Parts: sequence; structure tokens; C-alpha cells
Amino acid sequence: MNKEDPAIHSEVETLRHSCAHVMAHAIQKIWPNAKFGIGPTIESGFYYDIDIDTKLSPEDLPRIEAEMFKLINANQGFVRKEHSLDEAIEIFRKLGQTYKIELIEDLRKVGVQSVSTYGEGDFLDLCRGPHLQKTGQIKAFKLTSVAGAYWRGSEKNPQLQRIYGTAYPSKAELHEHMRLIEEAKKRDHRKLGKELDLFSFHPEAPASPFFHPKGTVVYNRLVQLMRDLYRPYQYDEIITPQIMDISLWKKSGHYDNYREDMFFTESEERQFAIKPMNCPAATFVYSSHKRSYRDLPLRLADFGRVHRNEKSGVTAGLTRVRTFCQDDAHIFCTPEQIETEIKKVIEMSMKIYKLFDFTDIRIALSTRPEKRVGGDELWDQAEVALKKVLDNTGHAYEVNPGDGAFYGPKIDFRVKDALKREHQLSTIQLDFNLPERFDLTYVGTDNSSNRPVMVHRAVLGSIERFMGVLVEHVAGAFPFWLAPLQARIVPIGDGHTEYCKGLMTELQELGYRVDLDARNESMGLKTRESQTAKIPFMAVAGDREMQDGQFAIRKYGERESKVLGRAELLAFFKELNEVPHQLTRS
Repeated sequence: MNKEDPAIHSEVETLRHSCAHVMAHAIQKIWPNAKFGIGPTIESGFYYDIDIDTKLSPEDLPRIEAEMFKLINANQGFVRKEHSLDEAIEIFRKLGQTYKIELIEDLRKVGVQSVSTYGEGDFLDLCRGPHLQKTGQIKAFKLTSVAGAYWRGSEKNPQLQRIYGTAYPSKAELHEHMRLIEEAKKRDHRKLGKELDLFSFHPEAPASPFFHPKGTVVYNRLVQLMRDLYRPYQYDEIITPQIMDISLWKKSGHYDNYREDMFFTESEERQFAIKPMNCPAATFVYSSHKRSYRDLPLRLADFGRVHRNEKSGVTAGLTRVRTFCQDDAHIFCTPEQIETEIKKVIEMSMKIYKLFDFTDIRIALSTRPEKRVGGDELWDQAEVALKKVLDNTGHAYEVNPGDGAFYGPKIDFRVKDALKREHQLSTIQLDFNLPERFDLTYVGTDNSSNRPVMVHRAVLGSIERFMGVLVEHVAGAFPFWLAPLQARIVPIGDGHTEYCKGLMTELQELGYRVDLDARNESMGLKTRESQTAKIPFMAVAGDREMQDGQFAIRKYGERESKVLGRAELLAFFKELNEVPHQLTRS
């Protein structure tokens, strides 16, 4: 069953949804007692959740594909029929499809009167559609992986097996997709993190990364990047506690709306929560002084560490962890200042994307979720304000109904990496509710008491997650200014070591991260190891370079070297190291 409205299906989604149907049919051919959950399309393909006694492995996928080819070659038509709920339940009861019956009963609870099925050959599925006309229209597909998935996403339910696949209108498009998948395996940040000695994970701290010295260099450099960017935008940085009384989280609404994702502890018969978000703490800093309209906007940045009780089944390397730090900030402003402040955050985000060469950016306005705090009047005000800002900036955007934070609507930025995969990074959330709940005020121009507006924003988002995305985006080859080791100085022979040490010392005194490889090994081995470590530059010196006061500079990934004098080399490195500072100058 596909949850999406057929009216918004693209041709590719229709193709993939039809392919998911054929895959389920093929599975039923091989395992007649299979029970089926849901089979939606996703961004890069489709999947189907199934319940069978056999434990599937990747080796089973070619067998399923072979059966699918038979069904495709048969070129059977997809036939849609409409049924009353009782009629549909009876149909699927006879077929033994208990999960489908559960889905139908859920639809009854929300007032749905009828459902549709799609039949193809001797296989029938509960589905909104749409589908292709015939199976023969499926030209290029591939089953890609097998995973486990709890029914309805709950650990209390049975664990099903999920088969992923993809389909494209042509074999050429499919081949390109599979090439990107293979490239993604090479770029997997978990694999590169180990190879480049950036970070590790250990069972004693589930889903909580240990950053090694090299990884810590990258991590701290990202934090410093944001601190440098904060100066021209006039942010003040604060530090707030990680553990606070549970009453705070009840007052903020997190306890009622976010409790399942929080960690709790006790001390001296008091209950405390480890903070999952920084926002309530910022309100205490705001309310520590009487505020005037002259103090606003007040921009408070907080690199505070937060902890969220993510289920072990959804954690994944750095991109989904239980402890992380955000480049978090909260802006307290007047209603009249909302548009200017949000435009500045958008500007900051675009600068960061340009720096890291993220060029394909999608913006979404996420509106009120079903589970939320505050009345509709405040939500109306916040949503209208965000929409107005986006309309006035001229940025194209889409609306994601019901996907806002529980305390306010938000603007989300999704970027495509070098492999054309989409990641959510920046977020801007407009909050009229927390100022109300914490009774925040400022004195207006007429000496009356007014309520400030609170803008929650993160540009990189989670530093951990951004680092994972970035490792894969650049395939572990960080730009010079960010690399853990920026250059390796290599003497060709023993007689060149002191000359090379002189350059290393000078560069280190200037703050560059460089080392010396003076081992008695071949240049071929040293070069290979430098390339494997993805060090941006090698600076090599032999007799000729010493005589001329030069170094042969070889860039990572390139075969040819260029010869630079010491002064030229220093100027070249300085220019590369200054790249992020361009953000604060433009």
C-alpha cells in the first residue's frame, strides 16, 4: 500500500510503485505463504515489507529478480477495483493477509468509506495506485538490499523483512544509479572514518561517537567556522547546563511532546532530564535581565551538547546519533524584526552551502503538526510570517503540511551532495509559544510590556551529522583549510631531511598542520600512503630543489607536480587557508 496521493505521483514514482507490486507478486510465487506490509516508493526507489519464515539474504535477490522478469515478460495488465471496507477485509482474510486487514481497519477509524485494490495475474494488493497499464512497461530495475523493519515502526510489533529496489525508465539511467551506489559504498563515512582515523564507535556508549585527534581537528574547525561567521552577524555565545529539573521540560512542552526521545536521571530525590534541545535554556539567559526593545534582536548562540534517546534500529554512523552538538542559536526579536532576522539566517546558510560546494538546494516550509503546543491563533501568525519571508526573498519553496516542530513552523533546507543524495541541513523555526510559556517580555517604545518572538536556527545542524555528510560529499578529501593534516613534507634522501625540517618548522609556527616523512622508504610507497591518507599536498625536495630553494608540490589526486619557491609556497598555502574567511568579508 502506498501512502502517497496518486495525484502527486510522478511518472518515475508510478513506475517504481508498479515494480514494487511485481516484486511482491514474485515473492508470493516463491513463498506462497508470504504476508505483506506496505510497499511505498521512496526517494531513490521502493521497498516492500514482508513476513516470511525464510531468513532472506542478498543472495536471494537474483532469485526474486528472475521471477520478476517472468512476470514482466508476461506483460499482464494492472486492474484497479474499488471495494467497501467490509468487502476488502473479507477479500484479504481469505488471502491470509492480516497486515492488510489492519491497514483497512485503521482507515475505517479515520472515516474512510472505501479502498482500492490492484490485481495483476493471480496477485492482488491493497493500493491507492496509480500503476502502469502493463507489467511489460517496466524496462529497467534492480533489487538492492535486504533489511529488517518493525511493523508500523514499533519494536512492540513483529519484525518484518524489507527488500529495497529501484527502477528507471531506461537501462542507462539504472546503470548510472548503480554506479552511484557503488561510489557511495566507497565514500561511506563509517568506512572512511576508520580508514582516515577520524572517529570510532564502541558498545559501551551506543550511537555515541569517539572523535580521534584527526577527527577532532575537523570537528573543532567546523565549530570555529561558525564562530567566525557569527561575528559579522553579531551573535553572542552562551554556555548552558546539560541537566535540568524535569519541571523545566514540563513547562516547555518537551515532557508531553518529546518524552520518549529524552534521557532522565535523579539526584537528591529530584527528577532531572538530560537536555535534548538547547532552546529552553536560552530563555533563562534572556529573562535574567529586564529587556527593552533597544536590546532586540538578541542573538544567542549555544554549542551545547544534547542527548536524544534514538532507537538503536535507526542510528547510523554520525548521521543519527544519541549525543551531538548543533551550531544552535536562538534569536529574540520583535514581530517587526522577524523578516530581517530570517533573511539573515538564509543568507548565512547560503554562504555555507557555497563554501562546501552544495549547489542543489531545496527549501520547504513545514507547517503545524498534529501533536503541538499553543493555540491556532499563534500558529496562524507564525506560519503567515514564515510564508511572507519566503515569498519576499524570491526563493522557490514547497510546503510540507504537518512537518513543523511541536512548538512552531519551520523552514528546512535540503541539499544534494556529490552523489545527488539529499540531506537536510539548515533549519529555521519560528516560535511564538515558548516566549508565552516562559513569560518572556520586553519594554516597548511606549513603556508597555510586550512579548518577544523566538527564532530557533541551526545552519550546519548537528556538527556530527554535517561531518558525516561532508566526508561522503568530498570522499574524505577535505579542503586544505579543514584537513586534519594539510601537507606532508618529504625529503627524497637523508641529505635533504634538514632542508625539509626547516619548512615543516616554519609552517607549524605559522599554525599549519604538517608533518615530515623522513623514513628510509621508497618515494613510491610514501606517495601511495600520502594519497591513501588523502593529505591535500605533498612537498618534496631533492638535490635540485635544495639548490634552487624550491619544493615540488603535488596535490592530492593529481599526478603532476609544480615547483614553487619557499615564498611562493607560503603565499599559496596562505591563500588556501584563507578560503573560509571570505564568508565574513562578503
